[in-house]
Amino acid sequence: MFGCGRAIEIGEAAVKETMINTTVIYTLEHGGKLVVVEHVPARVCVETGEQFFAPETVEHLQSLIEGENTPARVIETPVYEYA
Repeated sequence: MFGCGRAIEIGEAAVKETMINTTVIYTLEHGGKLVVVEHVPARVCVETGEQFFAPETVEHLQSLIEGENTPARVIETPVYEYA
């Protein structure tokens, strides 16, 4: 029933789900290291929190992560086992 940015029908009511333009913190594991990229432009569904990135944003993220760029800062982060 979820579909960000489009009208959906629930019973007799139509609900307009909305997307907002904002910046997010993008995280991933790359080469055995946790990588954090701050202030990434994204469209975010206010209903689900799902993040969508423009193709040029994805290309820029890839060049930052795979390139020889110097990070703005380095942080230490704890790692927990779920089990």
